[in-house]
Amino acid sequence: MISAHTRTLTRSLFAAMMPVATVMPDDTPMFDPRILQELDWSENTTTFSPAISPLDPGDGLVLRPLCTADLNRGFFKVLGQLTETGVVSPEQFIKTFEHMKRSGDYYVTVVEDTNLGQIVATATLVIEHKFTHSCAKRGRIEDVVVSGECRGKQLGKLLTSTLTLLSKRLNCYKITLECLPKNVDFYKKFGYLVSDENYMFQRFFN
Repeated sequence: MISAHTRTLTRSLFAAMMPVATVMPDDTPMFDPRILQELDWSENTTTFSPAISPLDPGDGLVLRPLCTADLNRGFFKVLGQLTETGVVSPEQFIKTFEHMKRSGDYYVTVVEDTNLGQIVATATLVIEHKFTHSCAKRGRIEDVVVSGECRGKQLGKLLTSTLTLLSKRLNCYKITLECLPKNVDFYKKFGYLVSDENYMFQRFFN
């Protein structure tokens, strides 16, 4: 006769051998998409010709928050046109996505070509919480990139304008970004100024 202890031990060993349930990518957004839809576009100071906006980014295009299903829509293919992305497993991607979502301070925004089911542009707004300026918030725009075949459709301008307005909506006292000298004139169109401070860094790995 098998003792209760033996049965419990057997069940525990069997459970340990079972595969861990995998979280599958889905269309849950990183942040509430209404915050993009409700931006006051009349405050935009940049000219678009033809006219486009967060609600109408172009034929067949949708501007929205990143979701984990975008892993299978070419998100890393686009991001890789900006910088080294490395080899990222679905588990790593989802873990990082969930961390960003829980924090509430990451606004990774994408443009999807719904005809192709592919991501064609992306940019990120990161919110920093400060003790200075009466515990204010500072916004940073990062990782602005448009897929090569979609350049010329004003999507980089649209993302930058959208995230700049979003930082204002989120009550940031200022917003900053880093860019190459050749791109300074592009960002001046949005009201950005060249700082007297030097950007310095150390790189620990690629």
